[in-house]
Amino acid sequence: MSQKSGKIKGESFWIEVLKTIGLSVFLAFGIRTFGASAYFIPTGSMEPTLQVNDRLMVEKLSYRFKSPERGDIVVFTPPKTAPIACGNPQSSRDSWIKRVIGVPGDKVEVKGETVYINSHPLQEHYIASKPQYDLPSMTVPPNTYLVLGDNRNNSCDSHVWGFLPRNQIIGRAFVGFWPPNRIGGFNQRPKFTDQ
Repeated sequence: MSQKSGKIKGESFWIEVLKTIGLSVFLAFGIRTFGASAYFIPTGSMEPTLQVNDRLMVEKLSYRFKSPERGDIVVFTPPKTAPIACGNPQSSRDSWIKRVIGVPGDKVEVKGETVYINSHPLQEHYIASKPQYDLPSMTVPPNTYLVLGDNRNNSCDSHVWGFLPRNQIIGRAFVGFWPPNRIGGFNQRPKFTDQ
């Protein structure tokens, strides 16, 4: 009986491995036709939300019908000035990922380790640490966004290179699928402290 039980456990393990590989292949290639693509995270600029080497799915359809919202995690082609401002011109060929903080018309400011939107302080429980920089008050122009990494002090983002044009946004990250212990969605949104 123990031999049979061991054989069943061994078979179960390999069946689970094959299921995991099959799911990964399906997510990486099959869903692409439905407006989604798989991406991996090469840097720590979005920690702790996204870790280096996380794999996630980015859907590309919803922004055809609605605008990005504050709190969305977006993948985008960086503006031409961004890789130069960040000291890495080679990264212009890569897609970048950050969180939308300011939407068109918002007045954004970073001071005293806090982000303010329209003079209201944001409560951001998802960031690695409070920003150790100031950003003078500015209004987000039409058709652009202010994007910041969750690892505020280790992210080359809008506080360095400016606003992100909407037409450079590829899509919205909506679920992590690898590694298995980090499978899940990204539904954390900033809240205003005084609400």
